[in-house]
Amino acid sequence: MSIVISVENLGKKYLLHHQSGRQPYVALRDVLSDGIKKLGRKLTGHGSKRTAVAEKEEFWALRDVSFEVRQGERIGIIGRNGAGKSTLLKILSRITEPTTGRVRIKGRIASLLEVGTGFHPELTGRENIFLNGAIQGMNRAEIKKKFDEIVDFAEIEKFLDTPVKRYSSGMYVRLAFAVAAHLEPEILVVDEVLAVGDAQFQKKCLGKMEDVSAKEGRTVLFVSHNLEAMKLLCLRGILLDKGQRLVDKGIEETADCFEALIQHGVFSCNPSSHVIFSKGQPPDGGFDLLEVSLVGPAGSPIAFVRTFDTFMFKVTFYSPDVYESKSASIFITTFNGRVLLRLGMYPFSSFKMTWKKGINEVLCQIVKLPLPAGSYLLRFGICESQTGEWLFERDVCHFEVLSNDVYNCGNPPTERLAAVVSDYAWQLVDD
Repeated sequence: MSIVISVENLGKKYLLHHQSGRQPYVALRDVLSDGIKKLGRKLTGHGSKRTAVAEKEEFWALRDVSFEVRQGERIGIIGRNGAGKSTLLKILSRITEPTTGRVRIKGRIASLLEVGTGFHPELTGRENIFLNGAIQGMNRAEIKKKFDEIVDFAEIEKFLDTPVKRYSSGMYVRLAFAVAAHLEPEILVVDEVLAVGDAQFQKKCLGKMEDVSAKEGRTVLFVSHNLEAMKLLCLRGILLDKGQRLVDKGIEETADCFEALIQHGVFSCNPSSHVIFSKGQPPDGGFDLLEVSLVGPAGSPIAFVRTFDTFMFKVTFYSPDVYESKSASIFITTFNGRVLLRLGMYPFSSFKMTWKKGINEVLCQIVKLPLPAGSYLLRFGICESQTGEWLFERDVCHFEVLSNDVYNCGNPPTERLAAVVSDYAWQLVDD
């Protein structure tokens, strides 16, 4: 497949103006009093040279973004609010110019970035179809050929001769998407506006975008906060954060990285994701937790886990002396403190160890994690093996389990449905 979009070191800078020396709100009496004071200074010759200074701050909505898109690809652009997604699409749609870098596009682009883009509010739906088609470079004969399909898809035949200023936002989107999708663009760019429509129409739009890509070989760029819809449509994902491209991989992996970004507040999809507390001997000479990390079955650090995953907790802790009668435990609990899993040493398992003075490092393996997708708390504790007396206990962090369709039914289990999940099967008993 040929390359239809090439983005090289793309950057977009805006100047933010801040007014110093003035309050954000100034009452009329303050304006009048300031005017009188200034007049008095002029008359007395004691004028002040100090004036409010407009301060400028540079803000990079995009910085050094590069990627290529091949014909027929369906790509999801993922990111938090303010990540630069809409700015990127506006540059690709030639609505705004980049500050640095360049974009090369092969083919005609149809963009649906905001409700009512390209529509004139005083014109009817019928007139706006022809207007929007003309804006996209279609001649009248081409538009008439697609006219009935557009009207049927938008389901607005009754309001076709009504000025669009009287349309609801949902009707706006129905017509706008129908026009953009049916006028045969080589590249279809769709922003979050589909969220305005109802669920049935969103499903219809996703199906249409899949058709124009798979059957007609057209390229689709899709921005949405609905990750499940994005997974259904797209095969590739690009994750943006703070104007930079963090990930450009398969849609599932990109979505996982985005969820990890949201959950941890920082990008943590690279190996060596872990929680570090302190290093060296604690000041009071007691027990201390130094580090906790997630490790995959092969021994490599991982950033996140899913339901039924097999993985290990790697725990590094400090012991003030040599012990043979101490036991450590990892707890996974709900936010209200209910313990769901306790992963303990002896006497809860047959594992015993002689703790050395100083730093100790242990691995605790979980086979097929039985927790549904959700947020949990992770806690670490040290107790006397025989008496159960707690000597040290510490909350580690929020522990996230990501979605996984473990039953292959299209409905991944979540913590709202069950506290734990199990590998099970139904069967019919014959009479």
